[in-house]
Amino acid sequence: MNNPLRCIIVEDEPLATEILSEYISQTPFLSLVHTCDDAIQALEVVRAYPVDVIFLDINLPKLNGLEFLKTLVNPPKVILTSAYHEFAVQGFDLRVVDYLLKPIEFSRFTKAVYKLLQPNRLPDLQAATKPAQSVRPYYFFTVNKRSVKIYLDEILFIESLKDSVSIVTKEKAYNTHYQLGELEELMRSDNFLRIHRSFLVAIDKIESFSAAEVEVAERTLPIGRSHKETVMGRLGRGA
Repeated sequence: MNNPLRCIIVEDEPLATEILSEYISQTPFLSLVHTCDDAIQALEVVRAYPVDVIFLDINLPKLNGLEFLKTLVNPPKVILTSAYHEFAVQGFDLRVVDYLLKPIEFSRFTKAVYKLLQPNRLPDLQAATKPAQSVRPYYFFTVNKRSVKIYLDEILFIESLKDSVSIVTKEKAYNTHYQLGELEELMRSDNFLRIHRSFLVAIDKIESFSAAEVEVAERTLPIGRSHKETVMGRLGRGA
């Protein structure tokens, strides 16, 4: 392909935007030309500039992704992104190219964007509503100005520090500049639980717990008062 497809990302989660941007940068036939925090801004961009592809989150402020898509008279190709599978049917009714479930693995992203090169191919609803089980989910996190792949099943817990967060695995800890709330939002459909204003914990890595603390890899982490009821309910014990 001589000219790469011009893409925009419409996403209100900064980390999700950065991950998609990284994936696009690794794809030779795609070129990221703009990112938008909401659908209103995206509408202005689409009207003002030539756009070939929109990576569109569904859960957006002001105007959700599906409603935004309905406003476009001649929409470019659209790949929907969401943490929830239940919107897939509505998306395909609007003739989207694909529907990516968060967290988005690079292999699944690649499968979706290659459909952009096959205009007559119909989207695979079953594939969109069922995440691939054979691929280990991961994200690329920015660590010391490098994008580092971290598999989600290796994360023990994430700790908020003064100016960064520490993603702790069994082998090492990775300091990155994201906010803990951003990571909690990004991983809301995964195996992670906010137990304290400073800690997000992988549930399957919890070795023991009480009403006041959890133990992960011989590290004792406190349960915050405002999180106690949610934590106890999620771990199967009343507060």
